[in-house]
Amino acid sequence: MKVLIVDDSALMRRHLKSLFEEAGFVTEMARNGQDCLTQLSTFKPDVVTLDINMPIMDGIECLKTIMKTQPLPVVMVSSLTEDGAEATFKALALGAVDFIQKPSGTWTQNMGESAPILLEKVRQASKVSMQKLRSPASTNNKSINAPRQLNSSSFFGKPTPRAQTQTLTERAPSSRKRQSTAKKLIVIGVSTGGPNCLQAILPKLNKEFSTPIVIAQHMPARFTKVFAERLNTMCALNVVEVDTKQALLAHHIYIAKGDADIVISKTGGRLYAESVPITPEYIWHPSVTRLVETASANINASELCCVQLTGMGNDGAQAMNKAHEQGATVIAESNETAVVFGMPGELVKLGGTTKILPNYAIAKALQ
Repeated sequence: MKVLIVDDSALMRRHLKSLFEEAGFVTEMARNGQDCLTQLSTFKPDVVTLDINMPIMDGIECLKTIMKTQPLPVVMVSSLTEDGAEATFKALALGAVDFIQKPSGTWTQNMGESAPILLEKVRQASKVSMQKLRSPASTNNKSINAPRQLNSSSFFGKPTPRAQTQTLTERAPSSRKRQSTAKKLIVIGVSTGGPNCLQAILPKLNKEFSTPIVIAQHMPARFTKVFAERLNTMCALNVVEVDTKQALLAHHIYIAKGDADIVISKTGGRLYAESVPITPEYIWHPSVTRLVETASANINASELCCVQLTGMGNDGAQAMNKAHEQGATVIAESNETAVVFGMPGELVKLGGTTKILPNYAIAKALQ
């Protein structure tokens, strides 16, 4: 696999080159966005790692040109700052597959833990269908800073004729228990491709939608705060990041704080969400598995709805399958729209789904 490394830091380029080549990748380097565009036609990379802040042409402008002229998988390299997070979400809206954190401090200390994740993200990016990334939400510039008052039809556009006529797969629950339409809680697990996927679902929920929604999106802490604020401008419901113990309220969406896990508890008959430190028992964070397990422990299965969206790995699959066996409603995003079909695909393999739907149909299924 060929990777084009684009960064204005010579040190960062060398470190990334060494990391990728040790893993068997073929690499080439570019110093800025303009240099990147020049090398695309000669090197023909499978994946581009693209820094955001660079002279001459920055990563955002470079990405816009790539997506317009010769779309290919791009993984952004972002700094852990608020400005870096904002720019990263703009890049994801424009069609970037994923992002990695630019290490701070000593490279060897920081990359020891994150190198396997970085390599896996690049491998996964190489397999992504660009057609899925070039959705109405990702190609419409209005989606980058969409205001709250935009309705779903103006923001997302209409499904293609193929999508409108597709038969949606629906499975009967395996549980003997009777399903209830009244839900007390909806929990959502999502990773790679999550921001655009959630932006294709949550703004379609109207202000009368009352069931609390708790989301575990694999993402660093500084990014989840910015992401919650961003979603809050797009949704009719109130979107907040959970950094302290909070009672779950109607008409609210709760985003788990990054670099931590989120758990559900019950006190005096009221449900709470709380951010808790990570533990070695769970691999990905915020952990979808831990969220689903604690929700299942505190809510009757018939009153719980679990949604598994795009992402690599299998976080949450076993827990949602168990919840489904107990009588919970479980929805998996279909391969039609999932940028990475890993997480929902693992759930589908287990047979733990009530419905398998493309992301544009999930909001209607929740109401």
